[in-house]
Amino acid sequence: MTTVPLRALRSSFRTRRLTSLAIPAAILAYLIYLAISFDVIGLAQRASLENAKVLLSDFVSYKTHVTRSNRDGHLSVAIEGEAKGTYPAGRLPDWVTVAGDTTRIDLGRGHIVTYSPDAARYVVPGYGAIDIHSDGSKLTLTAPKPIPDWINVADTRISVTTGQGRFSYSRSKVETFRYQFGWELFFFTLDSPFYGKSYGQLTSLLTAPRIDSTQSNAALMWHDFWHNALWHHSDVAWAMGETVLMAFLGTFGAALVALPLAFFAASNFAPFRGLRFAFRRLFDFLRGVDGLIWTIILSRAFGPGPMTGALAILTTDSGTFGKMFSEALENIDEKQVEGLRSTGANALLRARFGVLPQIAPVLLSQVLYYLESNTRSATVIGAIVGGGIGLLLTQAIQTQKDWEDVAYYMILIVLMVMLMDSFSGWLRRRFIKG
Repeated sequence: MTTVPLRALRSSFRTRRLTSLAIPAAILAYLIYLAISFDVIGLAQRASLENAKVLLSDFVSYKTHVTRSNRDGHLSVAIEGEAKGTYPAGRLPDWVTVAGDTTRIDLGRGHIVTYSPDAARYVVPGYGAIDIHSDGSKLTLTAPKPIPDWINVADTRISVTTGQGRFSYSRSKVETFRYQFGWELFFFTLDSPFYGKSYGQLTSLLTAPRIDSTQSNAALMWHDFWHNALWHHSDVAWAMGETVLMAFLGTFGAALVALPLAFFAASNFAPFRGLRFAFRRLFDFLRGVDGLIWTIILSRAFGPGPMTGALAILTTDSGTFGKMFSEALENIDEKQVEGLRSTGANALLRARFGVLPQIAPVLLSQVLYYLESNTRSATVIGAIVGGGIGLLLTQAIQTQKDWEDVAYYMILIVLMVMLMDSFSGWLRRRFIKG
């Protein structure tokens, strides 16, 4: 029986203790390095919770513009400032009243804005009245002192921002924005005979006399919803279809390309080492370049469009599937193949009845998983190649005002991914478990 010297034992314990301390210290040092490199402290200081609050509120609210021209006195009320959302003459929301040359706007909670010729007043509860007068060349502000920071005064513009809305007065126009909860005009626009109707009224209209003699009320109702000029439901549905099509064509196209090539990369099917090396390096190259890079390259070669996005997914996934399929082929049970060979079956029959049944569950599971993943990726790819829901999402973000559209598209994308997940799960159970 051998004995370990006490000095060696202490040295071993000391080494282990130093190692157990060194590893957490190295991780902590690396995290500190990352915090300094990415300026985490500066990022936290620049973060604005108020901006985040405004953004989240824009997701679930809309604003109505009440605008009066200071040149000709013309008054317009438009939802989101859109021409297609402008109230027709003689028809105004109940919180806007017009009496002669005076317009009264009730923003709620005692906030009242009044337009009068060459002047405007904003009454803010708890602060007082803000009066603005224009003589054509200069704006004059009369308000309780001191002037708070939510009133911005300049030579050519005076603006007021409160929790109930925003107000702006310039030489050319005076404008008030009222924010309200919901997605206005989501179902029907102002020019639709179904606008403003309750669900009960809409249901009763289905059996009422025809509004349009050429079609039923149900068909007219569907037409006004499907061809909504503000929300563009038909265009959104088409874009969703393009996104799913990009993911489907790219994923299953890659599987069809990778499966036969995987045989040349598997050691038990390709005896020549040089051939295996060439195909394995080909798979490494295809999957080593990110799909977004392939998207940019292919869009340069073939131009923008959904098919370019599908080719980008196909190119990247061909390398990924080729590697996974070749590894699955190398792990098959050779006894089944030998049994078919003993019956005189040729190579094609051995592959069909001895190899594919063994790897089919793995292949199908991976392909369906990548189909679900590529549905999300197709959104980003579509923003680059100009197709699918990704293009609409990018355009809505770039406007910096249609955040309710952004929320709408994001919800549709999440629902699409959930649907693809359920669909792929059903297919997996159907084909693998029988």
